[in-house]
Amino acid sequence: MAASTSKHHIFHQVGYDHLSASQRAFALSVLSIQEPSSYAEACKDPRWNQACKEEIYALYENQTWELVKLPPGKKPIGAKWVFKVKYRYDGTIERFKARLVAKGYTQIYGIDFLDTYSPVAKINSVKILLAVVVSKDWHIHQMDVSNAFLHGDLEEEVYLEIPPGIDVPRDSGLVFKLKKSLYHPKQASRQWFAKLTSALLKNGYSQIASDYSMFVRWIQGRVVVVLVYVDDILIAGSYLGDIEQLKKFLSKEFKVKDLGQLSYLLGLEVIRDHKGISVSQRKYCLELLDDTGFVEAKGCLSPVDCNVKLSVDQGELMADPGVYRRLIGRLHYLTITRPDVAYVQQLAQFQVAPCVEHLQAAHRVIRYLKQTLGKGLIFRADSKLELSSYCDADWASCPDSRRSLTGYCTFLGTSLIIWKTKK
Repeated sequence: MAASTSKHHIFHQVGYDHLSASQRAFALSVLSIQEPSSYAEACKDPRWNQACKEEIYALYENQTWELVKLPPGKKPIGAKWVFKVKYRYDGTIERFKARLVAKGYTQIYGIDFLDTYSPVAKINSVKILLAVVVSKDWHIHQMDVSNAFLHGDLEEEVYLEIPPGIDVPRDSGLVFKLKKSLYHPKQASRQWFAKLTSALLKNGYSQIASDYSMFVRWIQGRVVVVLVYVDDILIAGSYLGDIEQLKKFLSKEFKVKDLGQLSYLLGLEVIRDHKGISVSQRKYCLELLDDTGFVEAKGCLSPVDCNVKLSVDQGELMADPGVYRRLIGRLHYLTITRPDVAYVQQLAQFQVAPCVEHLQAAHRVIRYLKQTLGKGLIFRADSKLELSSYCDADWASCPDSRRSLTGYCTFLGTSLIIWKTKK
C-alpha cells in the first residue's frame, strides 16, 4: 500500500493537471494492473485464468499441434506463459492477453530451425511517422493481430513439451508436434512476417527498401502507411476511409483487434491533442524506480556529475557485475524518448568490469528520472517538414583510450527524431 501511495504521489509531482480527464485516465490506468509472472500466479485471478483458456482454445482451433509420441533422437523444447494488459485509445482496458510461448533458446541450428531473420519497425521510423502524421494532420490507428505467429507455417519438425494449463499428464511421454508456429521459436517471426507481407503486397502495397517493415499505398493522390512491429500494426493516412478499408481487409485475412487511435505502443505512452503529440515512458520509469528501490529516494536535477570523470579502473570492482549490466540495459531502453539520458551510453562501456563508482553514476541517472518522470518527446502540429541536423565532438575526451566522442541529432521541423553519441 505504501509503495502504491508513493507512486501516485510521484505522478502528482510531475503533474497530470495539464492533461484532460481522458488523457489522465489513460496515463494512470497503465499503472493500475499488475501482470502475473507465472501461470500459477495467473490462475488465482479469474480474468487471467479466462485469458489462458481463450489462448488454449485458439491454439486448438487453429490446429497448431498434434499429440504424438516423441520420436527417437528428438528433443522437445519447453514452453511458458507470458501475460500482458492491452489498452484502448481512451485508456480503458481492452483485454487481458495471455500468450503461450516456446523456449526457442533451446533450439539447435540446422535441426530445429534454419533461416530466422525477420524485420521489425525501427524506432526511428516510428518517430518519423509520428512527426509526419501530426504535421499533416493525418489519422493514425493501431491494430493487434491475435495469435499472429499461429498464421505462420513451420517447415521444420519442432516438438513441444506439454505446457502448464493443458489437460495432458506431463509424465505421459506424449509431446506436441507443432504444425503451426508459436511465439518465440526462432523461425516463428520470419514465417509470420512473410505471410503478412504477402497479404499486403496482394492488396496493392509497396514495401519500402529503407525499412522493410514499412508499406505504402497511393490511392488517387491519397496515401496510407503501414508500419509493422511483430504483431502490432500502425496504420496512418490522410483519409480515414482508406484506413477503415485496410482494417476490413486485414480482418478477413487474419484475426485482428482494432485498438482505435494510437495511444500505447512498445511501452511508449502517446497522447495527442490540437497542439501535437507527446510521447513518454512514465510507466516504464516508475517500474524502474520500484524495481531498484528508488521510489522514496531523493531526486536530482541532472543525470551526470560534470565534475566526475569516469574511467575503467575507477575503484573497487562490483561483486556481482550482472546487477550493473541489467540496470544499464533497462536504462538504455529509455533513450528511445529521453535524449537527456543519453549519458547511459557512456556508462555502458564499463559493463565488462564495473566498479562501485560506475554503479553510483547509474544510480544518479535513476534519481534524475525520479525528478523528471514526465519528460519525453514533443511532435508539434505547427512543425514544417524540413530536415536539419547538428553535430559536435569532444576531442580526445576518453581518459582510457584518448579517443574522441562525437554526437549528432536530427530534426524534422521542430521534432527531434534521431540522435546518437559514439566514441
